[in-house]
Parts: sequence; C-alpha cells; structure tokens
Amino acid sequence: MERFGLVGLPNAGKSSLYNALTGGGALAAPYAFATKDPNIGVARVPDERLDRLAVMSASRNVVHAAVQVVDIGGLVEGASKGEGLGNRFLANIREVDAVVFVLRAFENDDVSGPSDPLEHLRVVELELALADLETVERRLAQVQRQSKLDRSLGDELAALTAANDALSAGRPLYRTGLSADHRRILAPYFLLTNRRVLAVVNVGEGDLDDIPAAEAMVAAELNEAGEEVEVIGMCVQLEAEAATIEDPGERAEMLEGFGLGEGALFRMVQRAYHLLGLRTFLTTGDKESRAWTFYEGSTAPQCAGRIHTDFQRGFIRVEVIQWDELLGIGSWTKAKELGKIRLEGKDYIAADGDVMEFRFNV
Repeated sequence: MERFGLVGLPNAGKSSLYNALTGGGALAAPYAFATKDPNIGVARVPDERLDRLAVMSASRNVVHAAVQVVDIGGLVEGASKGEGLGNRFLANIREVDAVVFVLRAFENDDVSGPSDPLEHLRVVELELALADLETVERRLAQVQRQSKLDRSLGDELAALTAANDALSAGRPLYRTGLSADHRRILAPYFLLTNRRVLAVVNVGEGDLDDIPAAEAMVAAELNEAGEEVEVIGMCVQLEAEAATIEDPGERAEMLEGFGLGEGALFRMVQRAYHLLGLRTFLTTGDKESRAWTFYEGSTAPQCAGRIHTDFQRGFIRVEVIQWDELLGIGSWTKAKELGKIRLEGKDYIAADGDVMEFRFNV
C-alpha cells in the first residue's frame, strides 16, 4: 500500500494529525520526541462518488480506498549531523512515497518551540537538503571519474551536477525548477527532497480566521520557483476531535459550528492520495460497492489486476461508464439497455471515476 509520511518539528501536531487520520493511538504530548519509532496506520480515502453509487445499488457493503500514514518522530536543527533522532529520522522518511509537512502556526505557552510556520519549513527543508547533499556529493564524485571513460553517463552527470548546485544552497529539489528528466534520473537515489510534497499549516483554535492568510504565506514561499506544492490550513486539534465523532451528522454539525464546513481533514487525505499518483475506479452492485486504487495512466488490464491477477491474465474486455453518467441513469441494467455502457479493450487507459465490470477467461 502506498504511504505518505507526516514530517515536522517536535510539537507541530504530527501525532494528533496521525490519530485523526487513522483513528490510531499515537502519543501526542507537549514535549519533543514523544514519537521515537514511527507509527504506521491506514487512512480511508473519502469518496462521495462511491457513497452515492452504494445508495443507488443498495449495496450491503461499502469499501473505500485507503493509504498508509506514517507518523515520523520530530526533526530538529542538526538532524543531518545526528542531532535529535538523527539518522533514525532520516531512515524513516526514506521509506515513504510522499511527504506531508506539518507546520506549526499557533502560540501555546505549554508547548515549546517556534510558532512561525516559515521557521518550521526552513529547518525541515534545510535538514533534508543537507542529508541529500551528502548522498549526491558521493555519487557525483564517482560519476565524474567514470564519465571520462563512459560517455553514456553524461545525462546522469548533468542531473547530479544540477542537484548538487541546488542542495549546496540549501534548497530542496522539489522547488528548484529541476527538469522532470533530471528528477527521473535521480529517482534511484531515494533522495529525501526528490519526493512529492504537501504542506499542512496547523493553526490554533482561536485563529481559524487566519487560515487563508497562513496558507497564502506558506504557499508563496513554497511555490516561488514555479512549482505547485499544495498548502492546506487547518486546526489539527479541532479536526482530531471531530474525527472521534462516529455519527456523520454530529461531526458535520460540530465542524459547521466552528465555520469549518466539511473540514479540511478529508480534503487533505484526498490531496495526499492524488499526490501519490493514485486514481480510483469503482465497482458497484447490491453485494458491494468498492473503490479500487490504480496509478494514473494504467491500462484496463492493469486495473483488472488490482482486483485479482486472474482478471489481468485472462482479460478480454471491460464494460465502463463514468460514475456521474451512471448515477444520472439510475442503474447499471438501465444504462446497458440504453447502450450507454462502453466496451473497451486492452489499450484502454482508465480514467478516474470510471465504473467498471471486467470480462475475463482463465
């Protein structure tokens, strides 16, 4: 299962956010390094399309897509040199597919550490960049020697040189304007700043009106190089409290009472899901309606394989319709009668929100 890691300074709200996302029991304490070993849980990806299809089909079971969430221990200045959790922190972050920065933007006399989200961002980015620089410098020295005899290393040498220049200035690779080709060439090195990034700005309960300004401030800093790093502001404490309310109506009432609408938590999960390059196709019927995860650009047989390898091995064709068109018609049977169900073959590239039924033979 694809995973994203929650990264930030101690007391930024990572463990509270983890608990809200996963229903986990990570210790959320007002002191540094309450989390030493990473907590790993599963977050359900909310999907209104699936819920509405389940109602249409009167499904007895509804299964949402899910992603893993990793709550990584707090990072401190000097982590790249062994301060705080040091190498343990850096090793844990290397195991995630995408990173969610949790940046503190609240004052609390009982919680130590800075309350400026840009200061949090500066420390996190600098430490990750310094750790990457050490990796790049070692590999660059090797490639510089080898390229004198092997001209095929030219592209790798150019990518490493560009990365070295950026990292030497303390800038993470995801916001240096590095070309897509260079980032692809660097992918095998598992660099910490060559990952997709989402930022959560955590404000206090009394500062909800400041969320748009906090988002804009962090977004301006992150996107100055023309990148598009998404920033979501929220009060993690309130979102975590709302997440413990099982009744959807009561939960919505609480969020609405604070002027938070549907809340930012579900929106954050959906953004992280898409950040990982994941998309959803759907199956629906009276027994079950289910969301299935696939990578953007996958073919119909590859999607079939997400259900079972036999489906992919014996793929014949797929019957497909977009979720909103199916809902408008009212049932799969009626859509078929009206000729609205398309038949697609092995070359069909699945679209997010496709409702599918596979034909196969093994």
